[in-house]
Amino acid sequence: MNDALLQTILAEQPYPLLLMTVSGSHLYGFPSPDSDYDLRGVYILPVREVIGLYDGRETLDTMVMRDGIEIDTVLYDVKKFFGLLLKKNGLVLEQIYSPLVVYTTPEHEELKVLARKCISRHHKHHYYGFAEGQWKLFHKQQPHQVKPLLNIYRILLTGIHLMRSGEVEANLLRLNDIFKLPYVPDLIARKLAGPEYAVLESADVAFHQREYERLLKELQQSAEESSLPDGPTVDDKNALNDLLMRLRLQYPS
Repeated sequence: MNDALLQTILAEQPYPLLLMTVSGSHLYGFPSPDSDYDLRGVYILPVREVIGLYDGRETLDTMVMRDGIEIDTVLYDVKKFFGLLLKKNGLVLEQIYSPLVVYTTPEHEELKVLARKCISRHHKHHYYGFAEGQWKLFHKQQPHQVKPLLNIYRILLTGIHLMRSGEVEANLLRLNDIFKLPYVPDLIARKLAGPEYAVLESADVAFHQREYERLLKELQQSAEESSLPDGPTVDDKNALNDLLMRLRLQYPS
């Protein structure tokens, strides 16, 4: 996506932004030439839209075609986003720390520091449940496709790495530099080669089911052995609350 198109998208946003980053296959390390762009971010509702009788819009969700590119944008109001962070939502962490930055602010840098203190061993539940749900969807799909399988591995390896290191890494290629799963490069190559190469044989599915179950157990064990805390302290939550109020008061109307 070119800079001019990004600037157009930024200019169309109805509220001030705290951050906007790229998610989806571009972040995960296996985009196809025709992959859509998944933009994720945080905006700041003005005070007048949060203190009245009617709640302001907590989510902005749009999908548009620009220059032949499908752009899916999901943005949350800052209060909702902070609430998801405190609920141990791993996707929120991935958006905060995505290296593919479309828009940032000094407060985004503050949020990175505060979010690190919110990372806990209980983020295991997000990645475990997310992987289980994606595996069920993968099995329902006929024929079985490579792309959702890659996403399942991405989810599991991100979760295991987070439990072991406290670091957020969503790129499957970089994760596999650590885990060295021999089949991951081949799966990515098949996905990038086109639809005719991206279908799995029955024997492949049986193998990947064993790997999926093995990595689920590894995620569970990594959480049990993790040195991560149980969650943020009261002081950490208060610091997040202070940031929220400062952001809100910057935009009274």
